[in-house]
Amino acid sequence: MLKVWMAAVAAVAVVAVVWPWYRRTSQRYALRAIDRHQFPPYLKQKLLKAYPNLGDAQELEVERALRQFFRTSAQAQGRFVAMPSKAVDALWHEFILHTRGYEVFCRKAFGRLLHHTPAEALPPASLGKARNPTQHEGLRRAWRLACQDERIDPHKPKRLPLLFALDASLGIAGGYVYALDCAALGADRGGTHCASDLSSRDGSGGGGADGSSSIDDAGDAGDAGDGGGDGGGGCGGD
Repeated sequence: MLKVWMAAVAAVAVVAVVWPWYRRTSQRYALRAIDRHQFPPYLKQKLLKAYPNLGDAQELEVERALRQFFRTSAQAQGRFVAMPSKAVDALWHEFILHTRGYEVFCRKAFGRLLHHTPAEALPPASLGKARNPTQHEGLRRAWRLACQDERIDPHKPKRLPLLFALDASLGIAGGYVYALDCAALGADRGGTHCASDLSSRDGSGGGGADGSSSIDDAGDAGDAGDGGGDGGGGCGGD
């Protein structure tokens, strides 16, 4: 009996050592696959057809933002990551239509297929109680991991990460616009969304009692150091 118990303890110890190493190695592989993947050349023409005012340099920015979204999805350990940019969403959708190539990419980057989920921003603050909780959590996760990708403090950001800044910087019609500080916008902020809504626990932007934001790090603490997950489910459809 003692030998069995000792063997069980030894097995647990081995798993405790090997499992974190395996996850770190898997994440490095996933991120490398995402960064090195060559998107199909025709995607550029598809994107420019949808947004003819974009130039070559701007198209590359959209492609770079799509890679950032994929990196956040790989780091989310299977948790849902929402798409915060309409321009990036358009490029992602076109990529999915390249079915075989997209499936190969998904297998390398996530170990499974990644569903397309349409871009969606937070509704106005006045509709806070009507928010889709899953979408809200997914946007918060996208915010935190995109900030992490660019070494931005998600609680005290000095700039927006690419995924959240792109639509405004490119002037995308109907795109989602985010601001670091909505206080300067007054009560009527129009269609602008606030970074503080994404870094606070309840999405109200009010933060904790000391004024700090209170994103639910306990629930997502593992996102930062691990990957290989599927941020949105299976791919091959929208």
